[in-house]
Amino acid sequence: QEMLAESGGGSVQAGGSLRLSCVASGYAYRSYCLGWFRQAVGKEREGVAAIYINDGSTFYDDSVEGRFTISRDNAKRMVYLQMNNLQPEDTGMYYCAAIQGYFSDFERGKVHYWGQGTQVTVSS
Repeated sequence: QEMLAESGGGSVQAGGSLRLSCVASGYAYRSYCLGWFRQAVGKEREGVAAIYINDGSTFYDDSVEGRFTISRDNAKRMVYLQMNNLQPEDTGMYYCAAIQGYFSDFERGKVHYWGQGTQVTVSS
């Protein structure tokens, strides 16, 4: 049973925008924290942004601070990642993730559920 399903990836030119969506079901949405990771070819997966489901507090990696915005819609069980001013270094597979913990757990990659990913490609 799929717990997390992403959509919204695609190809854009540098400076463009994309909005990723993730619908959470079952145990995944009972997590305290939902977030987004990305993985470029040949690199390790890295945490990009996270949000607490209850109060909407957010966390961002320094590389995306001021360009990306994470939000959630509890009624729809959705988490979004608005990505503006995209750069070629933002290229990668983006994964939605459910964390049964806090931002510190997100930073350590302690993920309980992963989505299958959606590709984002930014050309210069």
